[in-house]
Amino acid sequence: MKLILSDRPLHFPVLTDDTRYFDLSALKIANCVGCFGCWTKTPGRCVIRDDATRIYPCIAASDTLLYVSRLCYGSYDVLMKTMLERAIPVQQAFIRIHCRETHHEQRAVVPKKATIIVYADTEIEEEERQIFRQLVIRNAYNMNFESFEILFTTESQVNSLAKEIVTQWERF
Repeated sequence: MKLILSDRPLHFPVLTDDTRYFDLSALKIANCVGCFGCWTKTPGRCVIRDDATRIYPCIAASDTLLYVSRLCYGSYDVLMKTMLERAIPVQQAFIRIHCRETHHEQRAVVPKKATIIVYADTEIEEEERQIFRQLVIRNAYNMNFESFEILFTTESQVNSLAKEIVTQWERF
């Protein structure tokens, strides 16, 4: 399955049956409350019943994904960060050593080829790009990225760049 998560509406048709698209700005996604119910009370399922419960299983099952997010202080913007934090049910409470670091065990998370488009109103400075690259490198282990690409752009170019990525998926 291919997955597109965006913090804003994207305006192009998703033509394949195996592609899921979620416009996070149109959904109700509460903040994680840190109760760890997804690890103890209802393993693999968040205890908060909102739209996130439809999305994190898709994150786990996807082999190709596209994240589209505004860049905010070297990180994902609030909508994307909230959703990624709510995807903790795809992890287990158990810890493993991976590349000499501690990381959570995965719950049947498919390895992914990820493309991350981050945008801003103006040109993104190199220091903020580096901070974001480091964040993605750190998160890649827990998100089970076998490979990833980060594309920096301006807000006016987001839609065309996302469309270009999805069009490439359709060719393969």
